[in-house]
Amino acid sequence: MRRNLADVAVATAVASVVSGAPSTVHAVLTGRGVLDAARAAGTLAPGRRDRPGLIAGLAVHGVVSGFWGLVLGFVLPRRHTVWWGAVAGLAIAAISLPPGGRSRPALAALPQVPQWADNVAFGAVVGWILAQSERG
Repeated sequence: MRRNLADVAVATAVASVVSGAPSTVHAVLTGRGVLDAARAAGTLAPGRRDRPGLIAGLAVHGVVSGFWGLVLGFVLPRRHTVWWGAVAGLAIAAISLPPGGRSRPALAALPQVPQWADNVAFGAVVGWILAQSERG
C-alpha cells in the first residue's frame, strides 16, 4: 500500500524545519552563527559555488529536503519507521555531506557531526510523522 503524498509532504515540511535543531544547538553552544549552515547550503545553487547566501540556502534546503522526503516516503517500511528513518538519515548524510563539503569552502567549514545529526533527525522525524499518520 502506497503512502498518501499529502502525508509525505507534511512529514517532509515539518522535518525540514525541525531537523536543523542539532546544528542550531551546537552553533549556539559554541558561539557560531546559527544561520551559517543555511548560508553555506546556498553554495550548492548553480553559479554560487563561492557565494554563500541565506535565500539561496533556504531554496536549496527546500529542494534537497523535498527530494529526500519523497524518497523516504516511498522506501521507509511501515514497521519501525522512526528507526529506519534515522538509519536512512545516516545514509543521506553519507551520500550528501562529503561530496559538497570537500568542494565548497563554506560547507567544509561547518562542523560535521552536527550536520550528520541534522540528517539523522530529518529521517527520524519523517519516519515518526509518517508512522503517526498511518495510525489514523
